[in-house]
Amino acid sequence: MIPRVLAASCVAFLAAVPNASADTPATNAAEVYAASCSACHGRTGRGVSVYPSLQNRSAEYLAEKLEIYRSGEGIGPNSGLMIPNARDLTDAEIAALSEFMSTTFR
Repeated sequence: MIPRVLAASCVAFLAAVPNASADTPATNAAEVYAASCSACHGRTGRGVSVYPSLQNRSAEYLAEKLEIYRSGEGIGPNSGLMIPNARDLTDAEIAALSEFMSTTFR
């Protein structure tokens, strides 16, 4: 039951990702994380339940993972949640989210 609730929260990510023509991705990264990522990865990036911690990860590492998910490739047990969440991210949004997470969750 709990994984389904968390999965539903993570799926909301697609609706929360800002349109590229709206505010710049960098200004929205914290909001997108809070609205969409924190349900699974935690408010402080420590991970919740079976969802991994994002703490102490480089921007390059995080961007690489998001790019893999965006391509549709599965790389772990939570790929089914991450692929749809990353599918519509632009390069700029991935860069902004990755930078936000790597500097915020040290």
